[in-house]
Amino acid sequence: MMAVDFTKINESNVGKLFDPSVLPKNSTKEEIIAGAKDAVKYDTMSFVISSPYYLPEITPILAGTTVIPCSCIAFPFGATTGKIKALETEEGYKLGARAFDLVMNISALKDGNFKVVEQELKDFKAAAQDAVTKVIMDIEFLTNQQIADGTKIIVETGMDYAKTSSGQFDGPSLEQFIIMRDICKGTKTKTKVAGVKFPRPQNAYVFLMAGADLIGTRAAVPMINALAQMRELGLVPKYTG
Repeated sequence: MMAVDFTKINESNVGKLFDPSVLPKNSTKEEIIAGAKDAVKYDTMSFVISSPYYLPEITPILAGTTVIPCSCIAFPFGATTGKIKALETEEGYKLGARAFDLVMNISALKDGNFKVVEQELKDFKAAAQDAVTKVIMDIEFLTNQQIADGTKIIVETGMDYAKTSSGQFDGPSLEQFIIMRDICKGTKTKTKVAGVKFPRPQNAYVFLMAGADLIGTRAAVPMINALAQMRELGLVPKYTG
């Protein structure tokens, strides 16, 4: 299953397969602003920051472009309550975010408290209003059954994307991603992969070829610039227009 039709992807539109981010705890305003400018230069899907705090800095940079301002919620652990997650989402929306990457409470998921997970996602969806909703699970910490259970809740609550990982830990295997992909197949919920392991450019395109709709990464620029090399190596199909 290939979600992305690479025969239609070239240097002018490959950026839309990526959500670049600046997320480290020690990130400075200067680094975040530089990341937002790179997102505009490469016309990516979104530009992602770790919380709503720097939204006032990046929204003017992204204004008038097709790059969506995106804030993470309860990042990176997701261990706070659903009510607090909803409040953070409401604040982010007021500050200009039009996409959110919320971290699921995977402790509740692992304990089998599915109602807790379902309610936090419903509250998140309501707080996000018309913004793009993405839910992070960090599937590298989950069993195959837990990945399936969590993905089903994401789909059933109407999220726009199921996201593998926060990118702060080990990242997903291809086999783990495929579990998520297969549950999302035929639904409105797309898939986003983060935490791509080294070698990053090659592995990012492997996930895309395997059915991922979007790659979230701090290394978007070298991944985007690797398209021609990936074609030369035969990793992605030729461009036919």
